[in-house]
Amino acid sequence: MNTPGSPAPAMNWRGVLPAITTPFTSSLEVDHDFLATHTRQLANAGCIGIVPLGSLGEGATLHYDEKIAILKTCIASVGEQVPVVPGIASLSTAEACQLARDAADLGCQGLMVLPPYVYSTDWREMRAHVAAVIETTNLSCMLYNNPPAYQTDFLPEHIATLAAAHSNLHAVKESSGDIRRVTEIRRRCGDRLDILVGIDDIIVEGVAAGAVGWIAGLVNAFPRESVRLFELARDAKWQEAQELYEWFLPLLRFDTGPRFVQKIKLAQERLQIGNARVRPPRLPLAGAELAEVEQTLAAALERRAL
Repeated sequence: MNTPGSPAPAMNWRGVLPAITTPFTSSLEVDHDFLATHTRQLANAGCIGIVPLGSLGEGATLHYDEKIAILKTCIASVGEQVPVVPGIASLSTAEACQLARDAADLGCQGLMVLPPYVYSTDWREMRAHVAAVIETTNLSCMLYNNPPAYQTDFLPEHIATLAAAHSNLHAVKESSGDIRRVTEIRRRCGDRLDILVGIDDIIVEGVAAGAVGWIAGLVNAFPRESVRLFELARDAKWQEAQELYEWFLPLLRFDTGPRFVQKIKLAQERLQIGNARVRPPRLPLAGAELAEVEQTLAAALERRAL
């Protein structure tokens, strides 16, 4: 059992960690068989961890018991190969802390700590929420900053304050869309925190600015290309990275906008490594938007290099 207060175990945040989609059956139950297969595919492609229960995983539509069952499946499938790092988000601080403790007891090796669903106010309250989650276990934690989605913006000075206060806060997923944030967090925190890009279509720019990891979305459909792109940028092979990036960028832009889940799941279905089913209130893509995504996918697949 995980005991708060003991030294935080080391975890590698440097690489590609997929924010995995949650697969559903035709009756919209969690498809655990495919979930196990998919996590193994991602780990075998070179991903260094698995991140379930996030926004892309439709975490807000999952019941608590479903979340626990998903973590059990992920750990049984790849837990001995790569860390399982669940997104920790809830309507209440108490439930978020309970999920963090349960994740630790199940064998998860890290946590992605999100602001609470729905409620967002000021730094004082949001700091109290994430601090409570970070402190409830000794697991290695990554703060998730995504102001467009959660209406909570952890500024670089806030992140530095949290890093100084919590020895097991080791990383930040920066999804503001402002590359200058990467530079400023590095200036304030140095090597104290690993910075990970959280938006697919700025990964090369983010790594150039100093990010060392990628919480990726399109990796669910294109694992080989995602790992290769990150490695090229990490190794400063900019010409090769740019060539792959130019091909990949129209697809990576699926990761933006309110229907990013539907677009990425549709890409999985077209690549035959998943299906496009989503839980309401999300509905499948339709009309002009569906046609545009299909056209983008078809054009990319005609020129696919890997």
